[in-house]
Amino acid sequence: MDASEVEALRAAGLAAFAAATDAAALELVRVEHLGRRSPLAEAQKQLGRMSDDERRSVGALLNGLKGDLTSAHEARHAALEAVELAARLEAERLDLTGPARRVRPGRPHLLTQVEQEIVDVFIGMGFSVAEGPEVESGRFNFDLLNIPPDHPARGTMDTIYVDEAADLVLRTHTSPVQVRTMLTQEPPIAVVCPGRVYRADAVDATHSPVFTQVEGLLVAEGVTMAHLRGTLLAFARALFGEDREVRLRPSFFPFTEPSAEVDVSFASASGWLEILGSGMVDPAVLSACGIDPERYTGFAFGIGVERVAMLRHGVADIRDLYDADARFLAAF
Repeated sequence: MDASEVEALRAAGLAAFAAATDAAALELVRVEHLGRRSPLAEAQKQLGRMSDDERRSVGALLNGLKGDLTSAHEARHAALEAVELAARLEAERLDLTGPARRVRPGRPHLLTQVEQEIVDVFIGMGFSVAEGPEVESGRFNFDLLNIPPDHPARGTMDTIYVDEAADLVLRTHTSPVQVRTMLTQEPPIAVVCPGRVYRADAVDATHSPVFTQVEGLLVAEGVTMAHLRGTLLAFARALFGEDREVRLRPSFFPFTEPSAEVDVSFASASGWLEILGSGMVDPAVLSACGIDPERYTGFAFGIGVERVAMLRHGVADIRDLYDADARFLAAF
């Protein structure tokens, strides 16, 4: 290959690189003029068959050609990248002078709203908030609450065990938080215990295996059922209206004695709707937690947050609270 042929390859290559309009076209030109099957590569393969003098002269020409074509490729590649970047910046440019797109504000879930309202009512009465683990030992979830292994109530709770051999259970109520509080604090004690609880309930319009409770505990000297009724009356009126009344019906819970279901007056056919369970803390529970039942008494109650939410907002099916339907949740 002589100097004229090298010049012809240089001219053709430089023109082709300059004419490439995008990255794909530029790559085709690179393969054609600098690839393994290009005229340049074929000429380089012939160098081994030449004499020393020819190899030196032709090799110098080919090296110069390769350098020029490589420089032309790099320059065109940089130019095309700059053009592409400019176009992209223009296309993605933000008009900061225009009005911002409105983002709909979020809000807490309906259950979170109602739970916080309930807790706020009791905080206003002087209660503090206590929390505990959702995976509990049978000791805290049952034994210290006067529910020994052979107690019928232990079976009817249909508990969900994480590890039955280790006696670890998803808590069936937030009462274990009350136990933990009594074990670590001296009376007077006034706490509310909000949180999720778990039971192997069937799923229907009024039941869910996962639901939310707010339980309360007051332990001090001289606490009576009258204090319990007054506290729950104040709660009912704060949540449902100042015209509400409450009534206590005898019931049974292993950890309270006496125990009562609590109804609130509503303008319905019966006039009353049950909303929670309550009672005086059983002396056996106080003793198990190291509190002298001869000196102290107390009351406890448990409120189903879903129940209150459904009553306050006219929700007919508890499953609506868990379906994550944005249209339903946006109503609250």
